[in-house]
Amino acid sequence: MSTKIEWTEETWNPITGCTKCSAGCEHCYAATFARRLQAMGMSRYRNGFEITIHRDLFQKPLEWKKSKMIFVNSMSDLFHEDISKKDILAIFDTMNKAKHHTFQVLTKRSKRLLELSENIKWTNNIWMGVSIENKATISRAEDLKQTGAQIKFISAEPLLESISEIDLNKIDWLIVGGESGPQCRPMAEAWVLELRDLAKQTNTPFFFKQWGGLRKKNNGSELQGEYYKEYPSFKNDR
Repeated sequence: MSTKIEWTEETWNPITGCTKCSAGCEHCYAATFARRLQAMGMSRYRNGFEITIHRDLFQKPLEWKKSKMIFVNSMSDLFHEDISKKDILAIFDTMNKAKHHTFQVLTKRSKRLLELSENIKWTNNIWMGVSIENKATISRAEDLKQTGAQIKFISAEPLLESISEIDLNKIDWLIVGGESGPQCRPMAEAWVLELRDLAKQTNTPFFFKQWGGLRKKNNGSELQGEYYKEYPSFKNDR
């Protein structure tokens, strides 16, 4: 499915649904979207935002001949505790086979990611990321570093407070963004600048997605007169 998420090209949702696990989940866009799709009668969302496995979609990327950058499970968390190891590994197997695509996987459940890492074949077309929204979740980066993923990234979105203590060594990409929507929590410019400067120190590509807010389009993504839309150097190495 095509997407408006700026740092990817396509979404693939072989699993939908999730549960909240940390502060960043409070105003989950995916939960709101899933309920809307359920109300519209979309069969994939008949269960709303409950974990639902769509095995008929497990090999869908193999049908896409043109190379794409694909965000995996934008409507779920692949490492959710209610998703079986067998299903997780089957989805990774598809990524391994579809070498012409680049897959971006993002999780808040870094402990389970680390637990399963040794069972995963980490081909270089798989970018593995963790969401980090505040100080309490910085440890997710350290879990990520211990995995076998060849490309590791952090999504600091929604950024809810300063995370200047984070160590970006061994991190290949940093995405930063503010929360949007009617109940959005504010993001200070200082928090973004801290991360931009840390990324410069470690030569980590820096992608500033948005300021967010109630009118996110109007607020844009300009940071002190510049736009930061960097990607890992492996972006086109497909």
